[in-house]
Amino acid sequence: MLKAVQPVIPVLLGIILIEAALGIVGAVMGIQMASRDVPSFLIGIVFSAYFAGFLAGSLTCERLINRVGHIRAFGVFAVSASIATLLLAVTDNIYGWTLFKVMSGYAIAGAFVVIESWLNDKASEDNRGRIFAVYMVVSWGAGGLSPLSLNFANTYSDILFEISTILMAAAMIPLALTKVGNPEIGHRESFSIVKLIKASPTGVTCCFASGLLTGGFYSLLPVYVEQIGRTPQELSVLIAVGTTAALIVQYPIGYISDHYGRRPVIIGTMAVGAAMALFIGATPTLPFAWLLGLFFVLTAFQSPLYALGVGQTNDYVDRKDFVPAAAGLLFLWGVGACVGPTLIGFIMEWVGPEGLFYYLGVGFAVVALFALYRVFRRRAKTPEEQSDFVPVPNINNVYGAPELDPRSEFHHPARSPAVKELEDADR
Repeated sequence: MLKAVQPVIPVLLGIILIEAALGIVGAVMGIQMASRDVPSFLIGIVFSAYFAGFLAGSLTCERLINRVGHIRAFGVFAVSASIATLLLAVTDNIYGWTLFKVMSGYAIAGAFVVIESWLNDKASEDNRGRIFAVYMVVSWGAGGLSPLSLNFANTYSDILFEISTILMAAAMIPLALTKVGNPEIGHRESFSIVKLIKASPTGVTCCFASGLLTGGFYSLLPVYVEQIGRTPQELSVLIAVGTTAALIVQYPIGYISDHYGRRPVIIGTMAVGAAMALFIGATPTLPFAWLLGLFFVLTAFQSPLYALGVGQTNDYVDRKDFVPAAAGLLFLWGVGACVGPTLIGFIMEWVGPEGLFYYLGVGFAVVALFALYRVFRRRAKTPEEQSDFVPVPNINNVYGAPELDPRSEFHHPARSPAVKELEDADR
């Protein structure tokens, strides 16, 4: 494992620092806006702005990277994200925060395009699975556990924004010091939305719903916690427990879906998730220990939704098309994530803080019912015909490196003569 990941250690350090910063910023922003009595619908718009910037960046930032190279481009993106984060501490104007989140989302998307291109360039057919696994663990862990820092600093001051700024700027250091040449960034093709829907309506629904539901959920969870009178420290524990639950269930959920079918697992997980969400929404005064247990179950059953959607889609497309299909599903996830926070914000403004969990419960129930409907519309693939389940995170960013997916065909990116010359010089 160490030998496999050694060439990408600088990149992995950059991932840890960026994800840690994102985990802190999201929690602190939600708490501070709620404490200032900012309307929930405006808070939702602010978080939607981040996903809108992220989606725009993932679609357009390749031009800058190809023009100036990966390391310089990563420096631009890291500094831009740091500036956007620091500006959150300079003003509390909600419209300014919306603009800064667009800027941050765009820059973070660019940084991850660089990171994932680098990982793919250094991966081989033999070590791709191990690099993918480490990437998932560090991304998931850093984003989910960093909010525990809320226990050690004043959440209502600017100190955590400043720490996040330092983390994002520091992410540039490992890549700036590497002697490895710039990897080539390949053009990523994607399926049309119509083609994806024809291939797998259930898979498309799951991926879009994952952005619409879970993207908004983690954005507005700090607002819910603040509005029902719980502490930032309790929020940090909830996020850490949710991350742990998501990690624990990936293998058993994947094993069951590989052996008993995707759609039964989608129906079962969404039904349990809906029941947990509706119960939490209806009982906001539960003791914290009870809330923690219910939240563990909720996040355990909601977290595999995107991965199940990708797996369901891959069951119905050719292996050579896994990467463009995954890119199309990522786009759908991003569209859902842009809409989700704003929609939840309006619902919470209308219903109250418990509207967050009512929204989740109804959304999960709709996905379960649609999957049940599809059971009667098309014969399921047998376990032998299915692709393998691969876990993917959805804490701060969705899985964005489909080329590393062990299910897809391996195509090592071509290297330009300049890159080959740099690598030969390094050797």
